[in-house]
Amino acid sequence: MSDPQAPANNPHADHDHDNGAAHGTRGSYLKGFFLSVILTAIPFWIVMTDAFKDPSTAALVVMVFAVAQIVVHMIYFLHMSGKSEGGWTMMALIFTIILVVITLAGSIWVMYHMNSNMMPMQAAADM
Repeated sequence: MSDPQAPANNPHADHDHDNGAAHGTRGSYLKGFFLSVILTAIPFWIVMTDAFKDPSTAALVVMVFAVAQIVVHMIYFLHMSGKSEGGWTMMALIFTIILVVITLAGSIWVMYHMNSNMMPMQAAADM
């Protein structure tokens, strides 16, 4: 059914694309872009300059920046907030953060244990 108050000569008058969700402005897109650039450049600098002597610390800092960048992308580019779509986008954000933390922690755990449990080459030659 069409809207009775819509003009008859406009076939698209009954299509409302504004569902109450937040739409980005040029300023918000630029803010998201610059945050993304900064959140990419700092970990790159950390890794390239060996800013942390302990590789575990560097990996942890890079992971924190990765999670922050995912959140920035979800807020500034996917427009997820607690206000749009009755709060369901915030639930999606929380779910994504939980999955990212599980994935990153699991990956680090597997890599650490593979590194510590690999047989050294000298020990294999002595057998």
